Amino acid sequence: MRIYRPPQIEGETQTRILQAARRLFAQRGYGGSTTRDLAEAAGVAEGTLFRHFESKKAILVEVATQGWVEILTDLLTELSEMGSYKAVAQVMRRRMLNLKQNSDMLRVCFMEAQFHPELREQIQAEVIAKMIDVAEAFFQTAMERGIYRSMSPRVVARIFLGMFTVAGFSQDTLSDEAYSPQAMQELAETLADIFLNGVLVK
Repeated sequence: MRIYRPPQIEGETQTRILQAARRLFAQRGYGGSTTRDLAEAAGVAEGTLFRHFESKKAILVEVATQGWVEILTDLLTELSEMGSYKAVAQVMRRRMLNLKQNSDMLRVCFMEAQFHPELREQIQAEVIAKMIDVAEAFFQTAMERGIYRSMSPRVVARIFLGMFTVAGFSQDTLSDEAYSPQAMQELAETLADIFLNGVLVK
């Protein structure tokens, strides 16, 4: 007889599995994490994993997809609420300080994507392409209002999102400097300055 489980309980279990997977994939890599490891970390039976996800790869894809949606949605929401098109530094600073909380997810997205082409393709198709569309509309409006100079808004959107995500990732995982809010603030303000003004002396 099938045991009835309220949707809320099922949802909490799935969330617990994904959180455990995010930590394990970041620490051990996808290849170094077994489904038994994932089940143990999530505090569930191994069979429970396969009731929620058809495979370990499906868990990886869901972790990465949710992570990108969360980070980019927060960024674009702040952009849309920005009081001035020149206040990019404030947005970058707040979002990049928040990246520290998502360092496990960033490691999964950047490290594992290079080994799984299908993961890259799905993230590109389902998340990043849509986010670029939203950012493109934002920059198009700024150009039409004469605040940004006229150029391809889609290229500008790709550059902006790329600067934000790669710089935030490298500061937390590749830098030999200790993480600090001051370092992230400096990085955010420099990125915003380069984005808005370039690097050439005028």
